[in-house]
Amino acid sequence: MSNTAIHDRVLPVANLRDFFRESMNAAIDKQGVTVNPHTSHYVVNLLTIFARSEELYEDHEDTYGIRPLALMMADAADASSAEQRTQSLQRIGDVALFTAGFFADGLADQAVDIDYYICMGGTAYGSLSDEIRGTARGLALVDVYRELAWKFQLLVDLLHEIRDGSRMFDDVDMLRAYDIWLKTGSARAAKQLEEQGVVPLYGKSRQH
Repeated sequence: MSNTAIHDRVLPVANLRDFFRESMNAAIDKQGVTVNPHTSHYVVNLLTIFARSEELYEDHEDTYGIRPLALMMADAADASSAEQRTQSLQRIGDVALFTAGFFADGLADQAVDIDYYICMGGTAYGSLSDEIRGTARGLALVDVYRELAWKFQLLVDLLHEIRDGSRMFDDVDMLRAYDIWLKTGSARAAKQLEEQGVVPLYGKSRQH
């Protein structure tokens, strides 16, 4: 691919947070869904933070990357304090949402796929909302974490919308959309298939 072709696909962004906010609002409008503005703001902040690789990846001296969600969940269960446990749960939810939203295609050949991340992320946010209920932090965020848990699949669909933008939909995308729909019941994946003339049989998908 020529440098010119690459340059033509690069979108200059003056303010990353504003870009994600506008993209999130556009995705919500396009999919015709409802998301609390505070929850949307949380997701926009998450995208802005994780756009910096050092915030997403962890340096463990011998390894550099993302700690497996199962190990992070074990850390949360073994946490020595409530603060440490809530931080671990938030990290699980945030990483799972970002990964399922932006790296779903890369999960297809992995030991665990997008449905695992959706389950783990939704569970973590749900547990987090329970943990902070009745606390000062809970007064501001309990409803946000509860919605993140309840609408995790929907939010993943919104991130897919942001990720794809105006990218052309090809045969490989269609196969992956069908795979995602089978594993998660994604409304967005079903719509993509229908737009390509493929009508999913709803009785055979996972229901959420």
